[in-house]
Amino acid sequence: MASDVTISSAIQQQQGTSAAGTQLAEDFNQFLTLLTVQLQNQDPLSPMDTTEFTNQIVSFTGVEQQINTNQKLDALVAMGLTNAFTGALQYVGLDVSYLSSEFHYNGEKPADISYALDEQAVETKVNIYDESGDLVFSADVSSNVGVNDFTWDGSLTNGGTAPAGTYEVKIDALDIDGKAIGSSTVVTGAVKGVETQNGTLFLLVGDRAVPVGSVLNASNPPPTIVVEDEGGGEEDPPADPPAA
Repeated sequence: MASDVTISSAIQQQQGTSAAGTQLAEDFNQFLTLLTVQLQNQDPLSPMDTTEFTNQIVSFTGVEQQINTNQKLDALVAMGLTNAFTGALQYVGLDVSYLSSEFHYNGEKPADISYALDEQAVETKVNIYDESGDLVFSADVSSNVGVNDFTWDGSLTNGGTAPAGTYEVKIDALDIDGKAIGSSTVVTGAVKGVETQNGTLFLLVGDRAVPVGSVLNASNPPPTIVVEDEGGGEEDPPADPPAA
């Protein structure tokens, strides 16, 4: 089975190809030196059989051609990885939806969460946990089979608003017999950068590194609306009513 091509594996392959080419050049120079010495010291009345060293030269040529082929393949792989990185950069500044239970809440913008139930439920709760694993929010949500949407505005069960950070969402759904129903979650966040980890491309969403392969869709964030008065500045506070 073919292995996945990553940046680290491509670099290792390029280093291996370069080392093989260097070693081949050294071996071929040694071979030519030995061949020259043998030819100079052969018995004129019983010359050497040329078949053996001809076969060796042909073998060296075959190896050299294979190394040249590997060099061209390395160049194609490097080009493909460069295109992949360039393509990933196009996500920067966009809102992406991706398969995960962990998401970034920036402390201001509500977090959009989609979840899919494997079958119809009779009771469904969405539970949100902070980075310490503490439950910070819980609510009853739709129990319909298929895809459902939920928006968390950052409110906490005990009052107040959650600070910015990474949170985890879990869907607890039960069927009519009280058995757990399987579910999957899709979360949304803004991409602020791209990085590689062990040769794999990731999008940076808050403090999360999201694999590009987990992204389902991407869209431009909604525009920020700034309210100004007719004079172009901020609206003045209403004047106090005149004294009686």
